[in-house]
Amino acid sequence: MGKITIGVIGLGRMGKMHLRALLANADWDVKYVCDVLPEKAKSAHEIAPDALFTTNEDDLFTDPELQAVCLCTLADARLAQIEKAVRTGKHIVAEKPVAYSLDEEWKAVDIVESSPVIATVNMYLCHAWYTHEMKRFLETGDIGDLAIIRICHMTPGLAPGEGHEYEGPAFHDCGMHYVNIARWFADSDFKTGHAQAVRMWDYKDPWWLQCHGTFANGVVYDITQGFVYGQLSKDQTHTSYMELIGTKGFVRMHHDFHTAVVEEHGVTTTQRIERPYGGKNIGRLYELVARAIRRQADAEPLPTFRQSVLASEFAWKMLDNARQGDLPSKGTDEELVAIRDRRAHMTDGYGLLHKNDES
Repeated sequence: MGKITIGVIGLGRMGKMHLRALLANADWDVKYVCDVLPEKAKSAHEIAPDALFTTNEDDLFTDPELQAVCLCTLADARLAQIEKAVRTGKHIVAEKPVAYSLDEEWKAVDIVESSPVIATVNMYLCHAWYTHEMKRFLETGDIGDLAIIRICHMTPGLAPGEGHEYEGPAFHDCGMHYVNIARWFADSDFKTGHAQAVRMWDYKDPWWLQCHGTFANGVVYDITQGFVYGQLSKDQTHTSYMELIGTKGFVRMHHDFHTAVVEEHGVTTTQRIERPYGGKNIGRLYELVARAIRRQADAEPLPTFRQSVLASEFAWKMLDNARQGDLPSKGTDEELVAIRDRRAHMTDGYGLLHKNDES
């Protein structure tokens, strides 16, 4: 098989990341770039001068030579695009969530699971080197039986109202990655869960949430996520870690968005591994998708629609659980205005949508 022809639908922040990753991979040929906004043609041509730009997504779905589509639109458009892709036999790489509502997400699962197309979701922690190293070390048995999973990810990140409206509050938009990877580490389904959240800056939705509970196999977990970490601090920073604690030892990871560090403390092994963080690992995702499409013997499992929707469902469940209890509000709308104003003028920071969209 020669290069795999693909079209990218949606040229926002994530769409541009996917497009650049595809162009850097010799397995792929980007034939189309699609966006409903005609003014995106300039950006599309600058990034992918050989690709055809169109504002009509049906140009992609009706092209018999196109083998795959990358769906980076807003979540409310994805179900219809998934239906078209399956109907026309095109493989799918989708951003998460795969649809706007849980009912639509489960419908998307039914559609792809009853079809021969390869369909995957950009759940980037599933193909990050550090999560695989942690799982490998866990499976050696050197830390004993897995007992506790601790995950924390807090950054200044996106402020409320910046790009989350179609993907939900922070714990759904971002937190579902950590819900999914906790479930993957535990190799079990969630059994119980309790959440506490805070409505920061008097915003309508929680912007920080911590949940804890048990898996069906008895492993316990706590997951903390929020884009609340020093939004107005003079020098911004973050905290991000994962820990797998066993009955005999542990393995942990932390990163600074440039380098990831895995520290392994087992009965027979003490080891520290440092490698480049890898960002969203989209390049790695397309390596794996190409192998799957080509049915290569070394093809690794891809994140599935079902995995994504289970994570989405649990993230919503924890947000609902938090709303049923005491849900305090801290901060003011004036502070949120100041945060948004600062972010509008920052040239370096966390999740600056305008900077990425202009590049």
